[in-house]
Amino acid sequence: MDDYRALENLIASYAALVDAGDFAGVGALFAAGAFAGSGGVVRGAAEVERMLRESVIVYEDGTPRTKHVTTNIALEVSGPVASGRAYFTVLQAVPGLPLQTIAAGRYEDRFTREAGHWRFTERRAAVDLVGDVSHHLRAKGP
Repeated sequence: MDDYRALENLIASYAALVDAGDFAGVGALFAAGAFAGSGGVVRGAAEVERMLRESVIVYEDGTPRTKHVTTNIALEVSGPVASGRAYFTVLQAVPGLPLQTIAAGRYEDRFTREAGHWRFTERRAAVDLVGDVSHHLRAKGP
């Protein structure tokens, strides 16, 4: 598999794991990396998993009832390092509410290839458009 396809698969695996409610799996993607979002920067598998468990609402089926759609992927590979940009759109359908778009934004990624496998070094997520996230994210206390 070429580097570009491997990186696209890594980007897709992030979306699939979040949508499946597999926060430990998402954390594993950042075992040697960092995730930066509106809640700040978290590093390593345990911190990323904890951040998701504390902020994302999970329903009876074990998922957040979302679909993360990643588009406009642009990748630049230079030997064992790479960078990427992409757009994301988050859809959600919960009991009692219609399917709706709850957020849209962009990712800025950095990757490293180690032992033949690509890993996230850093993902910066910026939300540009926000809808009703009250059924997706837990309200933060004072």
